[in-house]
Amino acid sequence: MRVVFRVDASLQMGTGHVMRCLTLAQVLKENDTNVEFICRKHQGNLIDKIYSNGFNAHELEVLEEIEVDNKLTHSHWLGATQQQDASECIKVLDLEKVDWIIVDHYALDEDWQRKLKPYCKKLMVIDDLADRQFDCDILLNQNLGTKKQDYQNKVPKKCQLLLGCDYTLLRSEFSQLRKKSLEKRKITKGIKNILISIGGSDVDNITYDILQQLDGRFNIVAVLGKVSPHNKMIESYVKGKNVKVVVDADNMAELMFDADFTIGAGGSTSWERCCLGLPALLYITAENQRMIAENLEKIGAVKIIKNLEKDLQAMNNDFYLWKSMSEESSKICDGLGASRVLECLL
Repeated sequence: MRVVFRVDASLQMGTGHVMRCLTLAQVLKENDTNVEFICRKHQGNLIDKIYSNGFNAHELEVLEEIEVDNKLTHSHWLGATQQQDASECIKVLDLEKVDWIIVDHYALDEDWQRKLKPYCKKLMVIDDLADRQFDCDILLNQNLGTKKQDYQNKVPKKCQLLLGCDYTLLRSEFSQLRKKSLEKRKITKGIKNILISIGGSDVDNITYDILQQLDGRFNIVAVLGKVSPHNKMIESYVKGKNVKVVVDADNMAELMFDADFTIGAGGSTSWERCCLGLPALLYITAENQRMIAENLEKIGAVKIIKNLEKDLQAMNNDFYLWKSMSEESSKICDGLGASRVLECLL
């Protein structure tokens, strides 16, 4: 079976789309599937990461004079028109019909998908927003609170909808550590170890703002993406402080297991934290994170930050709240979503 992913990363759109596609790609590879990627070379792309994970990536150039069709809210993320992007992807496929095209991109809709459908047996979309029309055989939205009604009249009648956290794409390291992590939370007596993880790019340098507000009472690990523009500044700032900086971490499950608490963003890392029952204070760093963060807060799994110092103090003073957040978050995601999606693809 041959599967081709169309997905991008950039400083603007972050790294989460590529990372969750890599998770699904790895599961497919383990089941004797030939997997390839098509990615545009935006600033902050993760093409090297794709290669280092053992996959081939067909690279699309960033156009010198970028045309944007402005049809979609996120059209400007593509770096081309949908017509241009589709034509380039068709050239990559070289008229050979693949088994699946899997597309994870807010700037692509039914126009692009219809142009690519003759070149694949089936097409799958990974989405978070339900803000456009789709022409696909499977649509995956792994976010808490997603409903069939969200996609009413936006997908073909025969489209299979995979909705909610049962289908969350997490690497196997999370499900493997889940039981041990939840047992650890049950005997935790206080907050000593804090993990800071604001996503792969952190363009606004929120990590630095957080570090300035934390005192020396905690052991701190700050995770930075390789493409984040502020890494050198942060590494210089933490010298002599009780802070460990990890760039491009390949052991996030282990880092989350070791942490008693995390300060993070409301993106796809939320499901990793939930799988391990790790309580979190969240920043909303992009509008597409808002629904995730608010739904998690409604059920008591996280707290959206209003004032970091006060919110952290409240958490530290009321350990029952910490326990409750850990228990509620652990109910959301079991870490086995990738295998469930694999069954649908096969």
